[in-house]
Amino acid sequence: MEAVLVAWAEMLVRWLHVVAGIAWIGSSFYFIALDLSLRRRDGLPDGVQGEAWQVHGGGFYNMVKYLVAPTRMPDELTWFKWEAYTTWLSGFALLVLVYYLGAELFLIDPAVEPFTPFQAVFCSLAGLLAGWLAYEWACRSDFGRNTTLLSVAGYVFLVAATWGFTEIFSGRGAFIQVGALIGTIMVANVFVVIIPNQKKTVAALLAGETPDPALGAQAKQRSVHNNYLTLPVVLLMVANHYPLLFATKYNWLIVAVLLALGPVIRHFFNSRHAGKGSPWWTWAVAALGLAVIGWLSAAGPRDGVVGSADQPAPRFAAVEEIVVSRCSMCHGDYAAWDGIAAAPKGVKLDTPERIHAHARMIELNAVRSSAMPPGNVTGIEPAERAVLAAWLAAGAPGPGESTQ
Repeated sequence: MEAVLVAWAEMLVRWLHVVAGIAWIGSSFYFIALDLSLRRRDGLPDGVQGEAWQVHGGGFYNMVKYLVAPTRMPDELTWFKWEAYTTWLSGFALLVLVYYLGAELFLIDPAVEPFTPFQAVFCSLAGLLAGWLAYEWACRSDFGRNTTLLSVAGYVFLVAATWGFTEIFSGRGAFIQVGALIGTIMVANVFVVIIPNQKKTVAALLAGETPDPALGAQAKQRSVHNNYLTLPVVLLMVANHYPLLFATKYNWLIVAVLLALGPVIRHFFNSRHAGKGSPWWTWAVAALGLAVIGWLSAAGPRDGVVGSADQPAPRFAAVEEIVVSRCSMCHGDYAAWDGIAAAPKGVKLDTPERIHAHARMIELNAVRSSAMPPGNVTGIEPAERAVLAAWLAAGAPGPGESTQ
């Protein structure tokens, strides 16, 4: 019963997380596009940076943006903050439900670092806090006033953090950890800087004072950071569905490429919104980056490439013995692993026919990557992966079929 309740809680929280994330990303992308599309025109009120005309839903909208603030406080003001807060709160709840309560399966890999669940969770929380503090210090220091230098340093920092996470967590855990770190930085930008600075501006207006322009400039810097980090973090959060990303030898380099591709793609759209043309070269860079990711993912699992077509094809009985002993306790009619209520994704590997039918899944998750078993909880050996690789190289013959 407990496993059923946890599964339902995970589903509901994931649903909330996705909906909140759509709302946050949608509003963020909209306001970045709106800000870039503003144009100066004669006759605008004093203090207005520019205006934009838009049409949607059968109506016309006239948007204006004040460089600092209007001369008086408007009667009604809409705040955009709970989209971000709800995304992070639901995301952290998912982190607890899936990765912390299931640390042995999803966060720990004894071949990487033999953590206890408590140690793994502690390192995860410490990594989130330390990473955010380092980013916040950099932004507030003299160093942070140089936009280009700060961007380069931030990229190097995230790549280094990713490498560090892959040295202590499973590949799956490392990817979710760096995604959670970026998400924490993004929501902290809203909670610690953007909203407080907006409240200080409102307070100054109510007091009849002139708001400090530096408050808006600081908030704008953090908003731009969030804009360029959005695409990488979205892929990192869904990467656990793609073993060739997180469970291969050069997974940290794959993240390094993703962290570069996201801003490049956003640059294309930001340039168009700003009326500065369409930098089509960005898509060539994106295509090249994806090709590099594909090449890196072909390196195989962390413990090296296993199996080849030159190896003699094993008898199916040997394949069946490995799969049943290493996989069927979760992937069977009756999942025997504590906390697993049913075979994940409906994949069952407890009969010869089912093993043969899911040869492609076995190849992606247990041969070309080390995604399965998660955290290698059943202790599959490299030599056993090599047997599976040789079977696949021979065309994955089923029971009774020739291996010649």
